[in-house]
Amino acid sequence: MGLWEDAKNIRDKDPAARNVAEVIILYPGFHVLVTHRIAHFLYRHRLFFCARLVSQLSRHFTGIEIHPGARIGRKLFIDHGMGIVFGETTEIGDNCTIYHGVTLGGTGKQTGKRHPTLGDNVLIGAGAKVLGPVHIGDNVRIGAGSVVLENIPANATAVGVPAEVVRVNDVKVRPADDLDQQDLPDATKQRLAALEARLSRLEAAAQGEYPPDRPGVE
Repeated sequence: MGLWEDAKNIRDKDPAARNVAEVIILYPGFHVLVTHRIAHFLYRHRLFFCARLVSQLSRHFTGIEIHPGARIGRKLFIDHGMGIVFGETTEIGDNCTIYHGVTLGGTGKQTGKRHPTLGDNVLIGAGAKVLGPVHIGDNVRIGAGSVVLENIPANATAVGVPAEVVRVNDVKVRPADDLDQQDLPDATKQRLAALEARLSRLEAAAQGEYPPDRPGVE
């Protein structure tokens, strides 16, 4: 099954894909899965130079940089793909969706496990960065442009810079084969609205309209 399953998965998830043949011939997100299998095989057999050569050639042709050491599960959907980077100790579960400009990277010169681990059915929006040996649980959705520096629990939605969880076990949490990225809360907007409301109360209190906020008092 392997690559054929990956190609059918891309066709099913991408509304622009007309058939599996088009995916196999034209889609860089599929091509990089093919070359990564070769590079990862060479890496596991300690042919590190050859492995990196294959991955760098693939990077040149697809715009996607996946270190040969990264471990990728079944049915990964890389949409567009340009600018994607996966570090050496990255681990990706099954049925994940990753958009262009995403980085699964490290945060320094640590050794050992230093890149993210993604569970199953994870969706990462365009331009998001997930950095360090963090764990992203199953069914997590990370909004476009977010920067994730801490673990995200399963069935959660995270947005912002740095990213914060805005939903956990919400009925609106959906698997990664639902590609809608618009129905995401704006944590920054919510925080600014709360600050504006507090400022209004303080200004009113200064004018004697009602007492200012006190700890423990709504």
